[in-house]
Amino acid sequence: MDTFGLIQLAELIYEYCGIDFFKNLSSLESKISDRLKELGLSCWEYGGYLRVEPKEWDKLIELITVNETYFFREENLLEEFQRVILPKYQGRTPDNPLRIWSAACSSGEEPYTLAILIEESGLFEAGAVEIIGSDIDKKVLEKARKGLYNKKSFSFRTMPKEILEKYFVSFGDEYRVKDSIRAMVDFRRLNLLDENIAEMIGEVDIIFCRNVLIYFDAKAINRVVDSLYKVLKVGGYLFLGHAETITGMNTGFETIYAPSTFYYRKGEKYPCRSMGY
Repeated sequence: MDTFGLIQLAELIYEYCGIDFFKNLSSLESKISDRLKELGLSCWEYGGYLRVEPKEWDKLIELITVNETYFFREENLLEEFQRVILPKYQGRTPDNPLRIWSAACSSGEEPYTLAILIEESGLFEAGAVEIIGSDIDKKVLEKARKGLYNKKSFSFRTMPKEILEKYFVSFGDEYRVKDSIRAMVDFRRLNLLDENIAEMIGEVDIIFCRNVLIYFDAKAINRVVDSLYKVLKVGGYLFLGHAETITGMNTGFETIYAPSTFYYRKGEKYPCRSMGY
């Protein structure tokens, strides 16, 4: 495949959503080769096709994004969320709900996990918590809204049996998330590089943006983190993946070290400082 065409396509992808393929063009090539054959286009021609057929971006995003996720991923962090963070917001009401944003939520396992943990906590009345799940990939969002997952799916690899029985309904070869849990989550399509994220999401108390920044370069990371900072209320919490860190990036987030994990809290705009307890 023509290297110039791949570089051009990598530039278009980077401008569109921040995913960096410049150091791994072979990976990009393998992800799009079948689609190019299907369309009968060269890589260089495909760049032009995206400009005249903007709906093709939906298909391309589906091909290049990694949607590996599962329920109760990174249990230490989730335990901290349920045991330490949620009690801080106890007393919220439907008129002043706790608002949580699961950014890059893929097929919905993360926001549904958060909803289950909130329900299990018993700290909130009905309607006192709003969860937003967003992703750039329309196809995975459709799956998320349905709340249907194959019984043999990777999604259930760490699912406690008692939780499965309590919050899921058997539906042929699939399990379906119970309606009461599904009702807690509002799924929206969103590009993390959008300039109007604040208008689309509104102010939130807690953000989960896990295993996303690893696909961005430093410039895109700073842009995304700045957007997260703007929508998060002062004193709110940001959870990243265990392999991601923004400590020392002068973002205005304080790093909080717990016994088995770490996460961030929004302070004012000044260099980060670490905190322990």
